Amino acid sequence: MDTTVAMPPPANGPLRTLSTLLYTRRGLLLLALLAPPLLWFGVVYLGSLFALLANAFFRLDDFTGQVVREVGVSNFVALLDPANLDAVRRTVGMAVAVTLACVVLAFPLAYFMARHARGWTKAMLYIAVMLPLWSSYLVRLYAWKLLLAREGAVSWAAERLHLAWLLDVVLSAPLVGGPSLSFSTLGTFIVFVYMWLPFMILPVMAAIERIPPSTLEASADLGAGPRTTLRRVILPLAMPGIAAGSIFTFSLTLGDYIIPQVIGDSTLYIGQIVYRQQGVAGNIPFAAAFSLVPIAVVGIYLWLAKRQGAFDAL
Repeated sequence: MDTTVAMPPPANGPLRTLSTLLYTRRGLLLLALLAPPLLWFGVVYLGSLFALLANAFFRLDDFTGQVVREVGVSNFVALLDPANLDAVRRTVGMAVAVTLACVVLAFPLAYFMARHARGWTKAMLYIAVMLPLWSSYLVRLYAWKLLLAREGAVSWAAERLHLAWLLDVVLSAPLVGGPSLSFSTLGTFIVFVYMWLPFMILPVMAAIERIPPSTLEASADLGAGPRTTLRRVILPLAMPGIAAGSIFTFSLTLGDYIIPQVIGDSTLYIGQIVYRQQGVAGNIPFAAAFSLVPIAVVGIYLWLAKRQGAFDAL
């Protein structure tokens, strides 16, 4: 007696038809997977950028305080005012300085973590690098506000080490000094470097880890010393990681307006001007025009970083 049980024919419902269609046509499956994020990117991100660009060509009526939707270039002409150009130069200069400082501080630590640290030492270094990112941005910022204050820990340590005179000399220097570190350009620079340093360490470490040990051995076999190997082999191969980390440090510094508002003197940066024009003055067209400046600067910087292979290390 035949005991086999006949299997029912597969149901030809709409879900099965859709499943078969997606399975047989991989391009359609890829389109279905990418459509939601691409739609979000196109509508929300690019749509907001186009709206920003459109508002930049409008103007604010000085009498009524209302936005006049008449196309013009008055906002872009206003960007050429000396005060606005100074803010752009100041912001770009700070971003470049923070990026260079992060490279100098991050490279030795990243090299040690990638080549020498093992076991619990490497785990503890990972935690030390990542731990600041686990706390609130504002908590870290106001903690530095207290540390850099005239009565803060930095001034206390300088007095105990009999280096208060050196701190006074630094604070009396033009362009970087101020009443205290918490009200100086130097203090703003220190906090910027602290905030964005992890974003430089991790890409540089990843780039160094990808360098084959045989490459370093070959350099030594060919007679190159440690310094020559560092300059001719390690640094060029780690450059994509440095460029990738610089994208974060440069762009984050360029657009941040909270740190200069809490730490620093009365000098303005691009982010502060955009915030004040949009939130305080209500001049949305000029704020939109000014916010296009860091977008353009970052675009140029990304193009330069791409030529260094930065996106290969992201």
